[in-house]
Amino acid sequence: MAKDMTLWWGSGSLPCWRVMIALEEKKLQGYNQKLLSFEKGEHKSKEVMDVNPRGQLPAFKCGDKIINESYGACFFLECEYKSQGTKLIPENSSEKALVLQRTFEGNTLHQKTVDVFMYNRRVPENERHESAFKRLKETLTGEVQMWEGYLQKTPGGFLAGKNFSMADVIVYPSVALLFRMGLSDKRYPKLSEYHKNLKDRPSIKATWPPLWKDTPGQDFFKDI
Repeated sequence: MAKDMTLWWGSGSLPCWRVMIALEEKKLQGYNQKLLSFEKGEHKSKEVMDVNPRGQLPAFKCGDKIINESYGACFFLECEYKSQGTKLIPENSSEKALVLQRTFEGNTLHQKTVDVFMYNRRVPENERHESAFKRLKETLTGEVQMWEGYLQKTPGGFLAGKNFSMADVIVYPSVALLFRMGLSDKRYPKLSEYHKNLKDRPSIKATWPPLWKDTPGQDFFKDI
């Protein structure tokens, strides 16, 4: 099974990390993987473009099937290998509804995080405004507070109840980035506890971004 799969990925990419966590949880170790350098532009190589014409990572191929979007790849793996490894989407309709809700809300957290993190890289210097950046940070603060509230109300230590689920596969990388870049443990105690508790989960530990192991974090999100 795993021998027929190939993942092209970049270290530090949250979408790539999601797919790698899902592969580990579904016991699909041994897949073919190619670590590429964003700095060298390897994600724009012909090999990647043949699989993902957008020139983005991850690029993922399972047999003759191509699923490049991280959400799609993770859901494909759960649907295709439902009885193998961790069950990421429960059968119970109420539990399933919460897992799906938190999973797709994860895209909002990710986008608001990226909006702040990439502001100075994406916006030309002469077009930057402190007021605009401040609004983005305030929007992210409200979003992070929402997730802190979810964990306060949800027993079990995971984002959607007592079991690790697709919501954790999708959202944990964003939470990990926030804390790596200075999010306050004291201001967000539940999120901090969640971050620390899952850090040693086998699927997460095995796929922790090499770039993060080799470079220190920063205090970019200390004011969030």
